[in-house]
Amino acid sequence: MTRHMVGALRRLALASVVLLGVGAQSAFADKLSIGIGGSVNSIDPHFYSTTPNNLVAFHIYDRLVHRSPDGKLIPGLAVSWKAVSPTVWEFKLRDGVTWHDGKPFSADDVAFTLKRALDVPNNLGGFAGIIRPITQAEVVSPDVIRLHTKDPVPNLPSDLTRLAIVSRHAGEGATTADYNSGKAAIGTGPFKLVSYTPGERIEFVRNDKWWGKKPAWTNLTIRLIPNVAARTAALLAGDLDMIDTPSASDLPRLEKEPDVHVASVAGMRVTYVVPMNKPADSAPAVTDKKGQKLSPSPLANPKVRQALSLALNRKGIAERIMLGTATPTGQWLPAGILGYDPKTPVPPYDPKAAAKLLKGAGFPDGFKLALSTSNDRVPYSVEVAQAIAQMWSRIGVETEIDAIPFSVYSSRGAKGDFAAYLGSWSNNSMEGTGLLRDLLGIRNKETGWGLYNWGQYANPKLDAITAKAISETDDAKREALVVDAVKTVTEDVAIIPLFHFKNIWATRGALRYEPHVDELTLAVDVHKG
Repeated sequence: MTRHMVGALRRLALASVVLLGVGAQSAFADKLSIGIGGSVNSIDPHFYSTTPNNLVAFHIYDRLVHRSPDGKLIPGLAVSWKAVSPTVWEFKLRDGVTWHDGKPFSADDVAFTLKRALDVPNNLGGFAGIIRPITQAEVVSPDVIRLHTKDPVPNLPSDLTRLAIVSRHAGEGATTADYNSGKAAIGTGPFKLVSYTPGERIEFVRNDKWWGKKPAWTNLTIRLIPNVAARTAALLAGDLDMIDTPSASDLPRLEKEPDVHVASVAGMRVTYVVPMNKPADSAPAVTDKKGQKLSPSPLANPKVRQALSLALNRKGIAERIMLGTATPTGQWLPAGILGYDPKTPVPPYDPKAAAKLLKGAGFPDGFKLALSTSNDRVPYSVEVAQAIAQMWSRIGVETEIDAIPFSVYSSRGAKGDFAAYLGSWSNNSMEGTGLLRDLLGIRNKETGWGLYNWGQYANPKLDAITAKAISETDDAKREALVVDAVKTVTEDVAIIPLFHFKNIWATRGALRYEPHVDELTLAVDVHKG
């Protein structure tokens, strides 16, 4: 072999290595790895409606109606919808949509979904509140379905943005375990499920036959990393391309990193305390200072609940714990949303008035209770709970923190197994009746109300206002009814609102995310530069 031939072969080999490197880099560039802090406990989209579960489901499944990042309703599997009468909504479905296994999507799948999602066995909180009002799913044709309701439900298209549509052929007879294994997880969405490792990760591949704009990513990994410091470290190390809810204390550092971009938007989620009115017998007892159980619970007294609210320094929590990533509030709705009441202020921080209320309610020496919270679901839950405990102790309410994994928290909550708990609500219906119906409505299996009313709060007057608001078709009248409900909730201190979150994400390199007001983290909205 001549020297010229050897040199040529070396140049060819070098070129091959370079091309291989370019190819590998290109392939890697088509993979997206996202770290989220929330707990995912099922791939079954109807098992438990939480933001982490929903964001995973919405990669696999579509809904009839989707939302844009700014919260507006946009076409999903339905290209249009209209009220053909006060109690009938008609949805025109998209042509040519197929399931991941190639079979055609039709209105019959929508009808099946509405029936299945109504009562998934052993579910922890599904969609009964939005489905029970539907009395009939009329399949007019393969691409038209009419949903009949007993009373007008003007917010039905908005409610359906949360309901993932599943196929009859894969879902009929399928269990939650079949969805978790992938056997029944056949959707129409932008990605196909590859694997689900509980507590660790979910793997996807792109659905190249999706009807929407093709995502930039052929492969997607969603990693479940509840520890915020670990999420941030993985992003900075290049192990992740994107994270949600970075630590507020890390934001100044992240914003200075030349290879990191931070995106944020004012969010809808509210954090609150729920004083349980009628806890289960198994719940930690509220006791006097000597450890004797107090029955009925002091928390059933509105004056006591008012005292607990006045004892909380919301501004201090937002500034010192949330470091400016939250806005103090006295109501569950943020400003600008239908039903927000500008005349309902943030309650003042007034421990002296709180102590006086406690004394007037018959508890001059205070009492003892446990405040439960998840420790792996919502950022800073444990720290906020600890701050609440300190503030309550100053008025004589000795508080023990019961911080538990979300899987345990949700199961115990559904059984009413708390004395009081720190919770949060996404407000993803973008208006006020969702919380009124699901969190504060009297439990009723026939109507689907009170699905998350763990404390068995009961206020018939409030329920009457809520029912009128849900069926009111005039927006101005509807808003007036929700504002009336806000005042009723505030007067009775049914819940103790604390603050609204700012939704924050961080991405590496040229990647950018369109921040969602509904806090969803969706790969279809991650773009390159």
